[in-house]
Amino acid sequence: MTALELLEAYPKAAIVVKQWYLEKMLESLNNDSLPEDFKEHVRNEGVDDDKIAAVIDIGPRALFDAFDENHIYIQINVLPEDSSATFTHIINNSFVSLIVYNNRKGAERAAIEQAFEILNSKL
Repeated sequence: MTALELLEAYPKAAIVVKQWYLEKMLESLNNDSLPEDFKEHVRNEGVDDDKIAAVIDIGPRALFDAFDENHIYIQINVLPEDSSATFTHIINNSFVSLIVYNNRKGAERAAIEQAFEILNSKL
């Protein structure tokens, strides 16, 4: 599932995630080198779903902090093999899925998808 699909499928969780990203973006604006009119424009416009989805798709790991703040803890495990490693994930100290991924980003994306579902059901 793409990040945009996650935002649409889990609207309660999407609000939390969008608010978290907006807060991080506003924190980054506390920089004297940026013009005040630009800062004000960003504050007024916020961030739309497409932009947040693009950031999530590129780096799902960035959301781990947002889920931590909501007591959903994601752990990525490395399962060493003979010539390469595979990855799996645990959420809140429980195996949610026993699927093994060929790369870390695949495990992160799967974990984020399940974390969205968990957060949405908590709200």
